[in-house]
Amino acid sequence: MTFTKTSQKFGQWADSRANTVYGLGFSSEHHLSKFAEKFQEFKEAARLAKEKSQEKMELTSTPSQESAGGDIQSPLTPESINGTDDERTTPEVTQNSEPRAEPTQNALPFAHSSAISKHWEAELATLKGNNAKLTAALLESTANVKQWKQQLAAYQEEAERLHKRVTELECVSSQANAVHTHKTELNQTIQELEATLKKKEEEIEKLRQEIDNARELQAQRDSLTQKLQEVEIRNKDLEGQLSDLEQRLEKSQNEQEAFRNNLKTLLEILDGKIFELTELRDNLAKLIECS
Repeated sequence: MTFTKTSQKFGQWADSRANTVYGLGFSSEHHLSKFAEKFQEFKEAARLAKEKSQEKMELTSTPSQESAGGDIQSPLTPESINGTDDERTTPEVTQNSEPRAEPTQNALPFAHSSAISKHWEAELATLKGNNAKLTAALLESTANVKQWKQQLAAYQEEAERLHKRVTELECVSSQANAVHTHKTELNQTIQELEATLKKKEEEIEKLRQEIDNARELQAQRDSLTQKLQEVEIRNKDLEGQLSDLEQRLEKSQNEQEAFRNNLKTLLEILDGKIFELTELRDNLAKLIECS
């Protein structure tokens, strides 16, 4: 199997053995690239597992010795080993052959490959179902539009033919009453056709409006997505500014704390100086009194 990218969001899954090609749609180019990488990774893992299995089978496929009854054991030969399947055929042995243990070293890779294969098969089935529904709806809408256009053209041709017929009857017929009656019937038929034509035109216009509404919703979704991205960017900027302000606030608090400590130390020094000056004044006063 091969997987090929056809555009930014679409790819083709081709199976050459089944002569089948599946178209896969993805929501973004990142998902498409991731799927392609995983596809190639699992394909390479399956190829390596297949080569290891073939090597093991080649080593164990040598002819065995004859048994006591003279019968010869049949060699072990793999009938089918697929790249992503875990199906392996067990060798047939004769009634008199000795039992031989099969290699179990590759059981874990094959089981892992089988689980991954089943997972991707389920994903593929889901994508196929969605694509089938979308394709069916698109084909149905296209078929309805084409059918209505054909009916519109047929009604227009019928109306023109009836008008011509009325004109011919008016010119050719000599019986005025019969012509008038026929003309009335034709006019009624024309009116009915025109009413049907108008109804079909209204349905076509309704479909066009629905398509325009879908496009507008898509544009609104894209606009909202862009606005959301802008808001996320703005939030990141605000978070950066908030972090910067918190750092500045912490720095300012640290500076205030240091200033308070310095001021406290200075006050303690001033208290000591004032106490010394007070003692000096008392000593001077005592000296003056003594003298």
